[in-house]
Amino acid sequence: MSPESASQAIIVHDFGGPDVLHWEPRSLPQPGPGQVRVHVTVGGVNYADLLARQGRYGTRQPPFTPGLDAVGVVEALGEGVSGLEVGGRVACYPADGGYATHVVASAVLCVPLPDSVPDDQAAALTMLATAYGILTSAADLHRGESVLIHAAGGGVGHLAVQYARALGAGRIIGVVGSVARAAFIEGLGVDDVIQRHTEDFAERVTEITGGQGVDVILDSVGGDTAEKGAGVLARFGRLVTYGHASGRPGLIPTAPLHRECRAVIGYSNGTLRQHRPEQARQTTLEALEYVRNGDVRVNIGARVPLAEAARAHELVESGMVDGKVLLTVA
Repeated sequence: MSPESASQAIIVHDFGGPDVLHWEPRSLPQPGPGQVRVHVTVGGVNYADLLARQGRYGTRQPPFTPGLDAVGVVEALGEGVSGLEVGGRVACYPADGGYATHVVASAVLCVPLPDSVPDDQAAALTMLATAYGILTSAADLHRGESVLIHAAGGGVGHLAVQYARALGAGRIIGVVGSVARAAFIEGLGVDDVIQRHTEDFAERVTEITGGQGVDVILDSVGGDTAEKGAGVLARFGRLVTYGHASGRPGLIPTAPLHRECRAVIGYSNGTLRQHRPEQARQTTLEALEYVRNGDVRVNIGARVPLAEAARAHELVESGMVDGKVLLTVA
């Protein structure tokens, strides 16, 4: 392979299933002013990557490279970059897709990694920053407040459980879809578990809280779940919406919001990175600090070679793997 094509990446030429993820050579990306090139060691599979592959996320059109985050070693610095050095380990949000052996990222969205944070843990960068951000920047969680976390056994959910505990939350209630995930989140420190397939979560929240409602709800489901959740917020409670896994947004009446001083808040790590990169960087650094000190740990479900990204997507879509699916680079 010539120096000009000494990089490889997953390229999506047409929207579709996992089979549209093609492993191809490409030109080595060059960092522009304020950017760095990173030689990737490991990346993560996010649910947004599956949506992007299907044409259901953002406005990107084929051909493109999926991937929101990556970990590796700085290989080259663009003009004007300071605070980073060639050979340093970093986690970053690539400018043009993370499923590649080499990526370019804005220096402000590229953070140094201490030796105490393994590559595998930092590769969940988007999930870590999202879980921390929805509790702090969005919900403004106060010590002693109660928290309800939907999909608590999932990628962002199991991290939100740990951050909530580390931030001093009072009662933590987790909603899950299986007995196995119930046992998993109980091990992370959840106080009450609700089985979404067999229990009405709103009724259970009312029961658990003695009719007072919950202070903070983290909702990635939308639809009926968001609508019912808004109804069991405590006075001055906050519902943070950061996804619509149900396929539709929730339709929430405003009258109960102003009567009880409740709030519905939206959060997107991608919007933060695009429009407030310095704030995104700070949120990421703070989120990683909890990993460094051992308060938060990413559950790794599988490691798949980057060239076999299609298999990684199949694993995520199957729902048979608990925890983060990683893409490794030889």
